[in-house]
Amino acid sequence: MTILAGVIGDPIGHSRSPRLHGTWLRRHGIDGHYVPLHVLPDDLSRTLDLLPRLGFAGINVTIPHKEAVFDLAHDVTDRASAVGAANTLTFVEGEIHADNTDGYGFIANLRDGAPGWTADRPALVLGAGGAARGVIAALLDAGVPQVTLVNRTRGRADALADLFDDGVEVADWSDLPDTMASQGLLVNTTSLGMAGQPPLEIDLSGLPKTAIVTDIVYTPVDTPLLVQARAAGHPTVDGVGMLLHQAVPGFARWFGVTPTVDDDLRRAVLG
Repeated sequence: MTILAGVIGDPIGHSRSPRLHGTWLRRHGIDGHYVPLHVLPDDLSRTLDLLPRLGFAGINVTIPHKEAVFDLAHDVTDRASAVGAANTLTFVEGEIHADNTDGYGFIANLRDGAPGWTADRPALVLGAGGAARGVIAALLDAGVPQVTLVNRTRGRADALADLFDDGVEVADWSDLPDTMASQGLLVNTTSLGMAGQPPLEIDLSGLPKTAIVTDIVYTPVDTPLLVQARAAGHPTVDGVGMLLHQAVPGFARWFGVTPTVDDDLRRAVLG
């Protein structure tokens, strides 16, 4: 029987998930299809009701639906509950099971790209959107002692920090130079630096040279932040691996095979 899965979003044309899952389907000889679906917010509830009836085993969820699908799910994992958002849905006997694998993908990518990284030093996270939620939860779960959250709009950062019991403090954007001095990791979760967006303009001179700089943006792979950090002598990790690793749990649930992330997959996804 052909297995169906896909990804929903608005917009959806930019998604590389079909190429990613398609590569795994061919690699493992699975009779299945993974399709992109453009779903408007007003159509979300009806779409989630219809897809299981059409034979879909599950879907990935991208902007702007991650928080809305969380509220529509029947069963939610602890890591999805921790951030109030979901990116991976599995349909089982008429019920929607929701998970958030963004944090899992982030940590797996960080450990792949920077094998020397340890969770015993503080981390600085830029941005206070849905992606920051998953990253912060994953860092705290990994054992990072302190996460400092900085966002251009202070109120959004304060609201996000309130979701966590402890381990997260908020600093003003203007305080970034002073905040950097004690960090072992800097993470950009904003869209700044993405193709078509303004660059992320920050001064890294106060960041310890041993601190790792990573960007969850992967279009382009080498964002201006990563180029700047590498030139300053920092270890860097791009965002492609996060995309690859976060897809593993969903593929395993829907298609019954746990796939591997390797250089061939990375090349296939980047095209």
